[in-house]
Amino acid sequence: MTLPVLITRPGDRGRVLAEALRQAGYPVDTLDVMQLQALPEDAAMRQAWLDIDHYHKIVVVSPFAAGCLSEALDRYWPQLPVGIDYYCVGQATAAALHDRLGVRVHLPPATAGEDTSEALLRLASLQTLAHQRVLIVAGEGGRALLADTLAARGAQVTRLAVYRRCLLTPPNTMQAHLATGDYRALVVTSGELLEHLAKWCQPAALNQPLIVSSHRLATLAERLGFHSPIVASGATPPALIAALARA
Repeated sequence: MTLPVLITRPGDRGRVLAEALRQAGYPVDTLDVMQLQALPEDAAMRQAWLDIDHYHKIVVVSPFAAGCLSEALDRYWPQLPVGIDYYCVGQATAAALHDRLGVRVHLPPATAGEDTSEALLRLASLQTLAHQRVLIVAGEGGRALLADTLAARGAQVTRLAVYRRCLLTPPNTMQAHLATGDYRALVVTSGELLEHLAKWCQPAALNQPLIVSSHRLATLAERLGFHSPIVASGATPPALIAALARA
């Protein structure tokens, strides 16, 4: 019996990753341990959408955030505001913005070797930001690295939470996989998810291949007890599949 690859990515992106893995010849099981929920629009969110043309730069942290931004612009702006530079950490988010809004998106430099906030912050256009207004469209919580670094470089930063991540208990069958290590590899691209899943991982699972999307996640994985995580060049399906081939 061929062991499955376990994936943790929620929603549409999870379905895309699962299909890409199957096309590459890997059986897949989805853990279903996170749901993304758009937050109700409040006064602060509404004001940010109305003032969107006041921002010089918009940083979008995930495809789900890109969808929330696109829907808001559809509601409030019959024509897309001009003069805004868009930034994303990952290629999937950039693709979502381009598909929905038709905008050019700045990504981490190819020389960075991975799609992370740290890599994005190396862009020359994000080094000196005095008198610039920057909007970060993100989920609740998460790392403050982007906002803190951009503010330290002189930007007036607004961080707008547009969705929440809801962590779920793995189904019994998935808990059994994590307890016994009865799978080919585990693919995780979120630190929050990695910490959540570690609670169910017994020694056999900690010794199974773990595919992560950044060196930061690899460091976290080692701290949680995972042995020799394999670092992909990014969080895209091709990058994750290439890393899986090295497992």
